[in-house]
Amino acid sequence: MALAPAPLPPPAPAPVYARAPATPLAERILLVVLFVTVLTSSIAFVEPSPHDLLMGVLGLACLIAGVRFDRTLVVLLALLLVWNVAGLLSLMQVLGEEKTLQYAGISLYLAVAALIFASLFASNTMARLTVMRIAYVTTAVCAALLGAAGYFKLFPGAQVFVYADRAMGAFKDPNVFGPFLIWPALFLIQRMLVRRITFSDLAAVGILLLGLLLAFSRGAWAHFAVSGFVLVVLAFVTAPSPAVRMRVFTIAALSFVALAALLAVLLSFESIAVMFKERAQLFQSYDVSSGGRFRMQELALTAVLNFPNGMGPLEFARLYGLQQHNVYLQAFLVYGWVGGVAYFLLIFTTLWLGLRASFARTPWQPYAAAAFAAFAGLAFEGLIIDTDHWRHFFLLLGIIWGTAAATFRARRPAPGMGGWPAVSG
Repeated sequence: MALAPAPLPPPAPAPVYARAPATPLAERILLVVLFVTVLTSSIAFVEPSPHDLLMGVLGLACLIAGVRFDRTLVVLLALLLVWNVAGLLSLMQVLGEEKTLQYAGISLYLAVAALIFASLFASNTMARLTVMRIAYVTTAVCAALLGAAGYFKLFPGAQVFVYADRAMGAFKDPNVFGPFLIWPALFLIQRMLVRRITFSDLAAVGILLLGLLLAFSRGAWAHFAVSGFVLVVLAFVTAPSPAVRMRVFTIAALSFVALAALLAVLLSFESIAVMFKERAQLFQSYDVSSGGRFRMQELALTAVLNFPNGMGPLEFARLYGLQQHNVYLQAFLVYGWVGGVAYFLLIFTTLWLGLRASFARTPWQPYAAAAFAAFAGLAFEGLIIDTDHWRHFFLLLGIIWGTAAATFRARRPAPGMGGWPAVSG
């Protein structure tokens, strides 16, 4: 009698691959709103700007998506609150003057914007930072192209993107346009130093640096020099291996030579050479004249000592005819001694947190390092210009405090878990 064939074993189950959890609809909407909000940040020739209006939409999207205020951000909240409350108390002295209420309102709005960005980047960090970076690089490149088109008069009406033969894109001031381009340039430069060099990154950096040059802003140039140096040092020190460290050193040296060669080519254009020679002087007449920048800073220092409660928004310029062009003196003049001290603490704690986050081995370390380098240059530039109402200053605040909060959380894994938590993006 023939034996029945042995039954076949059941088929092996199909392999199951781990999938990232689907992004909830509210989070996807939040990412879209974040992208559009940052994308419009280079349109600043009107007030309120589209970016300002969209910040309200972004705040609403954060509430719907369940974005929480991380307890690590309490210090940021406290410093911004003290700074602005002191400013409101100082405002009482000049309530009847033109635009003082508007000035105080902008200060409050920008403080809220910084808290929104910080809360956003404190969780789902990589996904949100990636969206922000794509939008920021895109809008900065477009702004630089508009500035270059205006400078070279590439199409009718392009002159609206230039002021006094200086590129300014869709901003109202070349001195704000130039610094706006620096963080995206730093991020791309860092990626080329440490990871890979692509044609798209090279082209984008070239456009951004062209826009920076054509802004003819001494402050922006100094800002980039300081920030670039800090970025290269950070990339070298935090390199994961000697090979990467040698790569950073070699590419940085070659980039410096290439940048000098590119500058030499651009200076072969007479219009650029003449403006560059004029703007590259360390001290100009409006710096050292009897009513110039340095004289105003002397008067501002005296006013700070004489007005412990501050003079109120715009009051120094109304009395003396010119701003003092120093954001640290501005902090004391507008916000009083208490507000001035709060502003100093805000700058120093942000630099300290940014430096710590730049050394932490996290997926978002490149963002933290580029933000710290940009903020360090911006803090330096504050010695010669008022930066307390620059929108990208508060975005950098949000990036640094948000990544610091995310790093703090990542170093406290859930019970029974080890290593870094899963990060989307």
